[in-house]
Amino acid sequence: MAMSDLAIGFTGVVLLLLSIVAGAPIMLALTAVGFIGLILLSNFAGAISILGTIYYSVVSSFHFSVIPMFLLMGFFAMRAGIGRDLFDACTKWFGRLPGGLALASTGAAAAFGAASGSSVGTATLFTKLALPEMIARGYDRGFAAASIAIAGTLAVLIPPSALMVVYGILTNSSIGKLLIAGIVPGIIFTLIIVTTILIIATISPQKAPADDRRYSWGERLWSLRMVGPLVLVIAVMLGGLYGGVFTPTEAGGIGALVTFLMAVIRQRGLRGMALGRTLLDTVVLTSMIFAIIIGGLLFARFLALSGVSGAIKTLLVDGGLAVWVVVAMVTVIYLVLGMLMDAPSLLAISLPITHPVMMGLGFDPLWFGVYVIVLAEIGAITPPVGINCFVVKGAAGNLVTLEEIFRALTPFILAAFLMLAIMLMFPQVALYLPGLM
Repeated sequence: MAMSDLAIGFTGVVLLLLSIVAGAPIMLALTAVGFIGLILLSNFAGAISILGTIYYSVVSSFHFSVIPMFLLMGFFAMRAGIGRDLFDACTKWFGRLPGGLALASTGAAAAFGAASGSSVGTATLFTKLALPEMIARGYDRGFAAASIAIAGTLAVLIPPSALMVVYGILTNSSIGKLLIAGIVPGIIFTLIIVTTILIIATISPQKAPADDRRYSWGERLWSLRMVGPLVLVIAVMLGGLYGGVFTPTEAGGIGALVTFLMAVIRQRGLRGMALGRTLLDTVVLTSMIFAIIIGGLLFARFLALSGVSGAIKTLLVDGGLAVWVVVAMVTVIYLVLGMLMDAPSLLAISLPITHPVMMGLGFDPLWFGVYVIVLAEIGAITPPVGINCFVVKGAAGNLVTLEEIFRALTPFILAAFLMLAIMLMFPQVALYLPGLM
């Protein structure tokens, strides 16, 4: 007996989850399940037509070029040594506070995240920069590493963020407004992490001994020599987006150009920049993200044609469940899946199902985008996968164990849940600025 379209759709969802558990690449699993499902729902020619249309719309669209621009900006920022400059400046300005070095790495990671947009890259860089110095100053190894792991997550919340762009593409939301929506939540989350560090350092000073080094005002001001231009260009980018002066792609192009010039100045020419390697890394990462997006869009089309998306939306929206119950269910789904996969893959798999449900409940797509980003980054620090924790461990070598990192993360995970609670109670923290555009 032939299966119904709905049965084919749910079978596809189960096969996708089984493929992920079996270790298949996310982009391959999404594309294969979506393509085979479309063949079963229509025919081979129809499936090929849909695949070609999606592929062309992604790789040829001017709007999607914002992703390689943001990635290139991040790679140039790393070549320019901006992370080291930021950490040095933050250490000189905030190092004498309780947990000063952890505060410095958090502040520097937040600022660097605005240039790189990469959670993994930020965590790797500041593990190498800050962790050895914190341990040398007597910091608890687990606490020091955990503070870097959570600080790395700020990179995808504070704009410009490639993950925000992925969400915008998958949900057909305004990328410019999404980037602006992340500003206030990014600042609030940074302050929550900073407050958490201060509380821990005050209650347990043995975990974060005070830094007794003193710096003159001249040294502090000189430390801003390379930080100032970066802050200025980020302000110009976000201000231009906010005022509608230029598009997200143009903002990314401006950021990439300025960080390129900073890298040239820092490296005293092109020879020390490894320009070919930088461009190749950008192309490779862009291709990976585009492949995930194409697979996600194909899978979403399959779910829509099979009726799965509509059925789940009807069940949850019109089934009489309280709104907070549905929000809790969606939150748990993201927390669980976030423990098992990277953020772009998580969005590609989940949004075809969760986005229609949340829109049906009346939530704003911009708010949901920021909420999902925070959820994805909680998954990045949560075992058993916790990709940021593995990144910190890999960059730290024998300085800290994975178990020490996971044990020290509990207060920071609670801080992240506090951010979620603020988002739920005060949605205007994400919607106020976009509403003025």
